[in-house]
Amino acid sequence: MTKGTYSQGKKSRGKTHIRCRRCGDITYHKKRKICSSCGYGKSARMKHYNWQKK
Repeated sequence: MTKGTYSQGKKSRGKTHIRCRRCGDITYHKKRKICSSCGYGKSARMKHYNWQKK
């Protein structure tokens, strides 16, 4: 029945993201097997949006 502040301490166990082998950023999710920066694991193309460039 203790689902309050006690459970928040379990969030810091281990790493969620590791280094991506395509872009080099530490944005590759270990469980989902997808990089949030470049999209590696999800698509063959690099992830980018038109609103990113000035």
